[in-house]
Amino acid sequence: MIARFLDRVRFAGTTDVVVIGAGHSGLAASYFLNEQSIDHVVLERGEVANSWRNERWDSLKLLTPNWQSRLPGFSYSGNDPDGFMSMPEVIDFIEDYAKFSGAPVRTRTTVLSVSKASDGYRVVTDKGTWKTKAVVLASGACNTASVPKVAKLVPSHVAQLTPQDYRNPGQVEEGGVLVVGASASGLQLADELQRAGHDVTIAAGEHVRIPRTYRGHDIQFWMERTGIMNERYDEVDDIVRARGLPSPQLVGSHEPGLLDLNYLAGNGAKVVGRLMGVNNGVAQFSGSLRNIAALADLKMNRLLDAIDEWVLRNSVLCDAPQRFDATGIDESPALTLDLDGRNIRTVVWATGYRPDYGWLDVPVLDRKGRLKHDGGVVDAPGMYVLGLPMMRRRKSSFIYGIEDDARELMSHLASYLHRPNRCDDQYEVGQNPAHVNVAA
Repeated sequence: MIARFLDRVRFAGTTDVVVIGAGHSGLAASYFLNEQSIDHVVLERGEVANSWRNERWDSLKLLTPNWQSRLPGFSYSGNDPDGFMSMPEVIDFIEDYAKFSGAPVRTRTTVLSVSKASDGYRVVTDKGTWKTKAVVLASGACNTASVPKVAKLVPSHVAQLTPQDYRNPGQVEEGGVLVVGASASGLQLADELQRAGHDVTIAAGEHVRIPRTYRGHDIQFWMERTGIMNERYDEVDDIVRARGLPSPQLVGSHEPGLLDLNYLAGNGAKVVGRLMGVNNGVAQFSGSLRNIAALADLKMNRLLDAIDEWVLRNSVLCDAPQRFDATGIDESPALTLDLDGRNIRTVVWATGYRPDYGWLDVPVLDRKGRLKHDGGVVDAPGMYVLGLPMMRRRKSSFIYGIEDDARELMSHLASYLHRPNRCDDQYEVGQNPAHVNVAA
């Protein structure tokens, strides 16, 4: 049935490369493909910057300051370099970049299937089929909210939202809210809902605690200046764990300077451990909250120590070092919570995201549905991916971090296209078929 349907889809064209996704990653790939005069097309299911338009809450701002907003050949040019872009500003920034780069974007074109063909790949869309020698997956890392199985045990009268569903407090029913997850999204939504008058409980698992500013500069200044964000994927001990770390507890604002569990608790939130189950309307939490919080404090202080050492070694003039109060956790954190007894009317699942590769008919996913790749070189000749966390560097998932990744991978792609009999190659994932070193 599917095969007959695909056969009836009209032919759209032939090109060397199909880039899937017109966010900042896909547009950066297009920039370097244009630079090397490689024929390509960028397919986008909605409009340019589609996920920023339709899958973000109203008050969200970038976690990186404006001075760090840059893409290949293009950077922020406003008069507030230390501020943080709102979602409309991010959309404008990416739209302006699409115009600047001259990317050949086909909007309102949904990819239905990507499969192997005799000389590359067949990309079927709702607007026709493309024949291509190579494919760049730039569809994003946050296509689908990761909601744990325990969500099925939440009573039906309790509303459930993800950060993709949530827009503002006005859509949340009066009463208590349980926010599950203590990364950037979880803390920001918990803070916003608490300010709107909701009684908030936040269930915190593993998290990354860092201050917004340190020694007179934004933390991103130090992370970039010290080279921490340039650490490569092949330099870490456990790349799977590094790619799975939650986003740091930051907010796109200088107030508060440290949005953490202490801040929420100080404003009245109830802090509990990781949500483990729900039984007859009673939520059950892990008893490891104190250890998890202590570990987050330890890692934050190690980071600040590393910055202090770098400042001393390089004789940088800046403010004096500082340390922050340890996370205050009760001696015996609550292990259960009666949802009705606490008047919990809504659960917000701030438990992360995952890419959606349901349209990818090439055997490149592992048993957990993760894309098999080595630094963006997918385990299939001529296929690449951009924009995933810690893909090639710690900065890979940030807007400013895409330039180096895209430059290297599109150079690798160009070498692949110029290799004779490229589709007969059976090289291992991560090997460069043209023997070109893709390392920085």
